[in-house]
Amino acid sequence: MTTKTTFDLNLHTFALLRNEPFFAALSRRITKKPTKAIPTAGVKLNEKTAQFEMVYNPEFMGSLSDNHVQGVLMHEFYHIIYEHVTGRLPSEGMSLMWNIATDLAINSHISDKLPEMACVPGRDKFEKYPSGLSAEAYYKMLQEDEQFKKDPQQGDGEGGEGGGLPDSLDDHSGWGEASDETKQMAKERLRQAVEDAAKEASSRGGWGSVSSEMRKQIMDMINPRVDWRKVLRYFIKTSQRSNKRSTVRRINKRFPYIHSGKKVTRQAKIAISIDQSGSVSDKMLAAFFAELGGLAKYAEFTVIPFDTEVGEEHVYTWKKGKKMSWDRVMCGGTCFDAPTRYVNEHNFDGHIVLTDMCAPKPIPSKCQRMWMTDQQGKDSQYFTTNERVIVIDSQ
Repeated sequence: MTTKTTFDLNLHTFALLRNEPFFAALSRRITKKPTKAIPTAGVKLNEKTAQFEMVYNPEFMGSLSDNHVQGVLMHEFYHIIYEHVTGRLPSEGMSLMWNIATDLAINSHISDKLPEMACVPGRDKFEKYPSGLSAEAYYKMLQEDEQFKKDPQQGDGEGGEGGGLPDSLDDHSGWGEASDETKQMAKERLRQAVEDAAKEASSRGGWGSVSSEMRKQIMDMINPRVDWRKVLRYFIKTSQRSNKRSTVRRINKRFPYIHSGKKVTRQAKIAISIDQSGSVSDKMLAAFFAELGGLAKYAEFTVIPFDTEVGEEHVYTWKKGKKMSWDRVMCGGTCFDAPTRYVNEHNFDGHIVLTDMCAPKPIPSKCQRMWMTDQQGKDSQYFTTNERVIVIDSQ
């Protein structure tokens, strides 16, 4: 009697490591979850964590050959890289036709790794479609293709919006539904993951089957224009915590007039450490403080000037609703340990460091920490980190 073994995706990602160094490195940075809620596989954006996730049906993946499993994995990762999950929707919104168009754009590059059910240019109903086009170009071709136009006599027809449209290889539900702030944060995290994966692949001496054209597109993605204001806003809002206090004016729902009620307020205590070295430009400081002025309603900021030490006599609290100006009050070298110790000792919810990144790697932070710098600082940072490093465009 033989026992049926459960599909183990980890075994296949290990095999991917041998054959596709770039995708293997990227895979380790993306959460993968088994589920029977979808028939095949898919990628989505988790709104709570602002992280991309891959979900897959173990029975479907277990039915594929090793080569096809690798193809499906690469297909899903390409969806994330091409920003199909977070944007690029046509004006008509999400549809099966757009799903097929995105699949055709991706599958042009990995056609030899996909099962027969996949939509591939030059195959079956797409026999006359050329390879290598964008999702937008394929979408236009599908709209103009007579074989996929609705027949009024047959209702919606197969596929809902056009007669004969095949099903997509994977599940595309939930694309484009997150808030703009969540999308921006997820895109910045993805950019960092892609950058790390690209460096790892280059250090291993190869990118596997990734073509030179695709490699260029991936490298171009590493330096996108991320809306730093939205990322900053997301960081502050997600640092908010609940404060509960007793109040006799609010009735306790479980024990009315017996126990006092609880009033819940939400606030964030954010530490803003300002590098006082001369290489931190006045333009960057001005742009950053101008944005904080609009965010002070969400949080209480404590501004912490530092160089090699924290200037405790210059630390001040920026209360909600107030407008403040910045001043350079210190000068000297830079040590990130000093503000990190100060923040660790004073129980903050979040820590933002405005700096040129020109100092050694600091000690760990007890709360979430984010670094904000200009492009020059990002390009010449002294240390590598898994924490977010956001470029401020002060133009």
